[in-house]
Amino acid sequence: MRAGTGDFPLKIKISFEKLFDHYRSLQNGGSILQQDRAHKILEVAEKFPKLTSGIYKNSDFIKYQEEIDFILEDVFSEALTLNEIKVATTPFNEHIFKSTQRFKNIMNTADKKFDLELNNFDKDSYYILGCSLILNFYYGYKIDFRRPYNYSIPSANGLTKNYKVLFNADFVSIEKTAKAEDIKKEDLDLLLESFDNIEIWKEKFPPGSWIFKGFIIANMFDVTQDASISEFKTSLLQKQSQMDKSTEDFERIFRSIFNIEGLKIGFTGFNIEEEVLEKEFSKNVPSYILNAETEQPCKEALCEASYETLFRKNELYIVTDAEKYHKLYPDNVLYEKLVKQGIRSAIFAAIVAKNELMGILELVSPVTNELNTVNANKLKDVMPFLIDSILRSKEYFENELELIIQEECTAIHPSVHWKFNAEAKRYFIAREQGKQTYFKEIVFENVYPLYGQIDIKGSSEARNDATIKDLLLQMEQIKLIVKKIADLEPLPIYDQIIFRVELYLKDLQEVLAVDSERKVLTFIRKEIIPLFNHLGKKNKALEDLVEEYYELIDRNTGLVYKHRKNYDDSVMLINKRMAAIIDSKQLNAQKMYPHFFERFKTDGVEHNMYIGEAITKHKTFHKIYLYNLRLWQLQVMCEMENDFYRIKKELPVPLDAASMILSFNSSLSLRFRMDEKRFDVDGTYNARYEVVKKRVDKANIKGTEERITQPGKISIIYSQKEDELEYLKYIAFLQHQKILNKDVEIVELEDLQGVTGLKAIRVSVLYSKGEERSKKYYTYDDLLSQLND
Repeated sequence: MRAGTGDFPLKIKISFEKLFDHYRSLQNGGSILQQDRAHKILEVAEKFPKLTSGIYKNSDFIKYQEEIDFILEDVFSEALTLNEIKVATTPFNEHIFKSTQRFKNIMNTADKKFDLELNNFDKDSYYILGCSLILNFYYGYKIDFRRPYNYSIPSANGLTKNYKVLFNADFVSIEKTAKAEDIKKEDLDLLLESFDNIEIWKEKFPPGSWIFKGFIIANMFDVTQDASISEFKTSLLQKQSQMDKSTEDFERIFRSIFNIEGLKIGFTGFNIEEEVLEKEFSKNVPSYILNAETEQPCKEALCEASYETLFRKNELYIVTDAEKYHKLYPDNVLYEKLVKQGIRSAIFAAIVAKNELMGILELVSPVTNELNTVNANKLKDVMPFLIDSILRSKEYFENELELIIQEECTAIHPSVHWKFNAEAKRYFIAREQGKQTYFKEIVFENVYPLYGQIDIKGSSEARNDATIKDLLLQMEQIKLIVKKIADLEPLPIYDQIIFRVELYLKDLQEVLAVDSERKVLTFIRKEIIPLFNHLGKKNKALEDLVEEYYELIDRNTGLVYKHRKNYDDSVMLINKRMAAIIDSKQLNAQKMYPHFFERFKTDGVEHNMYIGEAITKHKTFHKIYLYNLRLWQLQVMCEMENDFYRIKKELPVPLDAASMILSFNSSLSLRFRMDEKRFDVDGTYNARYEVVKKRVDKANIKGTEERITQPGKISIIYSQKEDELEYLKYIAFLQHQKILNKDVEIVELEDLQGVTGLKAIRVSVLYSKGEERSKKYYTYDDLLSQLND
């Protein structure tokens, strides 16, 4: 909004009075040439008094234009007219009555619809700016309303130039009219508190109540590059979800920076895991290096020179004449791509952060030499902001992928995370492009499985025993309390309840039948608890007896939870210690060779491991790594055995454990079940492995009633002779290390459902005291005798 097109506190009169005063001072004090010039100008002032009193009509400007040009010759040097951007104007209404030729040239090439207005100024800002002129020039108050004054001038070809404006008000005076209010100190205080209240400013400075007399010189400076960089920074600070929508804005900004109308930008991402160049996920960001391809190995997408420059040196690679270079080097893949896309000059910039290449910025032009080694230096000013933006964009993208993985797959082991990340990326790109898609199942082919467990022996019996003890304790307490109640309130029904309690106690002491626990619990919940709730409300004596019972039981379940708590605490302590050992050792095992690992807590701790090329992706798999992992597993199982028997004496309930390893000679396929959010073996043959895992620890030695897994021994289950020979080598090594005993036995297992021909190697573990292995070792029987002493 121009000041001249609405309310304004100042009436505008263009006057050259102060300029004339300047020349009067030169009549006697200047050089001969200055005196001569001053004399001629003052003759104009005397001949045309209206130039002093003030003019404001367009007709007057036309009438006196020749005289105005003459008296402003010193201000507007003819020698600088093609260089300087300068105008003589009225304050803020852009009524320009004198300008340099360069300004005229700019306006001649500007968009015809363009209207010269200061950026970011509304009509209220103009009004207050006029008021500040009065406060400064007339009253001498130091009111600093200075802001960056800028013009943005679009040319007809679409490029926008930005100009900073500096105003010179040396030839201005402010005069008061009868309508003007006198501004006192308290008025100033109010105004300084009321910037956002335009009505107060208009009250103190009514429209047209003051007179602006003089003129303003406005000097303009081309700050297109600085403004474009600033705008570029602002654009990059937008939310990353909006970044892909601003490609056109970035092109406009870069066109202004390079002053190239046909400039286009592209970006090619670098996938460091796959070592490929790939298109950005946004369909709005082209890749001129890849052209029609979605992704391509780096050395196939680039020529040797560009690869060396971008990837090895991390420098700019510049093509000034793609057509010429293509003719010279017809086999060069990059030049061929550029020519096919109509590109004649280009700048490729490696985007590097933390010594890692993230992608390549592409600036391309259809004009030969338009992009070159000289103007490529302009990128140095924007590159830091671009790198920061791409880092933030990368972080946003990775967070989005992680969110997808968590939603679709829950927590994923780091060794296989790359595969889920790749699928999440494909899913994300398809979703962003509006395609119907789904998260595909993840499969790892040809991986070798390893399974092991340290299982609490007799856990079912121990749990049942704890249950019986708790029920006996609870029934004894019920019997005791009912007897006391009968003494306070003699009723035959209490004798009948005591009789039934004694029958239940007899059943529990003899044997825990399948439905004994259920019958006892039903009796307690349906008869005893309602009775106690009723009696507890009758009198204080009965209330105290009932409270005595409730102090013994768990109020949430209504049951005694003493022996079962001891059992549960024992199992929890065992699981916690065993899991901590294998989790800690796994960190080192992953450094040896990456593999998939998962661990479960049940009545003991079991673990699955899978190793193979499909999981490690880039590393060349060899069976030596499988053998190494098998030896590592056996050593860790021995260490877990040792730790288990160190903590055995700390357990509230004495428990035993037995360890087992399952060796599977063939590779199999591992599939992530999306519906169950877990990994499972794939295929009918592979399912045999799962059957063995679930049942073998309960299997007996063939022709006997002896379980294959026994406390103090490690059982290695296998089916192939080569596995037997392999594990016997490991056992011999650990015997030498005094980790395993010499009592190796090889036995056959009874047939399982659908599985025959299984064998096992059993060997006793040698135990030692303390955290560090001492020179004295114990067999399992020795250990038990020491624990029982």
